[in-house]
Amino acid sequence: MEQPKFFSAEQVAKVLTWNLVNSAVEEALRATGPTEANPQDTDASFAIQPARSVTSCGDKSKLLLTIPGFVGNYKLNEKRTNTLACKVVTSFSANQKLSPPLPNILANILLFSSETGQLQCVMDGTQITGWRTASASLAATKYLFLHRFPEGMSKAIRVAIIGCGVQGQSHAMGMCKTFNVIDIYLWNRTKSKADQLGEKLRSEFPNSVNVHIVETPEAACREADVVCVGTYSPTALINYSMLKHDNVHINTVGAGQVHFGEVAQDIYDNGVVYVDSLVSAKTELKDLKAKIVGEVGEVIRNKGQRSENNRITIFQSMGIAAEDATVAQAVYEALCK
Repeated sequence: MEQPKFFSAEQVAKVLTWNLVNSAVEEALRATGPTEANPQDTDASFAIQPARSVTSCGDKSKLLLTIPGFVGNYKLNEKRTNTLACKVVTSFSANQKLSPPLPNILANILLFSSETGQLQCVMDGTQITGWRTASASLAATKYLFLHRFPEGMSKAIRVAIIGCGVQGQSHAMGMCKTFNVIDIYLWNRTKSKADQLGEKLRSEFPNSVNVHIVETPEAACREADVVCVGTYSPTALINYSMLKHDNVHINTVGAGQVHFGEVAQDIYDNGVVYVDSLVSAKTELKDLKAKIVGEVGEVIRNKGQRSENNRITIFQSMGIAAEDATVAQAVYEALCK
């Protein structure tokens, strides 16, 4: 029996690109919803992903999550592929306070043969988690927001980043790499993190993106077309009065005890919510007082056709197994070339 491979964070980082991750995540979202193959449609993909299990380590700030999933008949490198995977994650919210600090979210992804069930690979999934979460927001921004405009992907946009930790950094980089971002506004409770991210963005995009470090979330949102919120805040950081108008898109990926705690209720009252998985939403968003219109994957399958022009759209990201599976498979194939 062939021994499973192990790929470290350093090895994974060498092959991660936004093109690779965005393609894999879009396929994952497209597959989400259908749970079995359609025999009449040989191009249709599907995903089977039970609700994640969450184990507390005696403290709600310390969690172990297991996230299994199967994605069938999806496109990877121009061929149809099946992937069986399980991500094992720890979420320890005090890790950033350690000396030296560790990521709050640590992950490993297990890939199995979809034919024999044999373990093929264990790879560090911490960076994949950060990239695929941001990439799901990129897909939501593309299909829920940019498809409203004739310019589409080339439209010049202004982006607000609320929280400049791991998710803020990956969202900022992904937005600037993928879209025509002309201004980006950075806010973090500890200003030094915003300063560090600002320096990185100025170095990476010296002539194309104007980087602004701001003192308040309101200042970040004032001119923003797209707002990305990714913190552990238990209380709202943005409210409706901070937004410039109703034609705004919000990506919220909060990892706190309440997934939707970062966004004030008056934004939900004036907007519509899309999710990555309605199955997960029934459990994780059961207390959310908002209209959940549907899944981003359905919009992708319909090629961006929806009726949300001139409204606030909110992508409530929870993270799904299909994203981990397709990105891990793409990374695995890139590393095994």
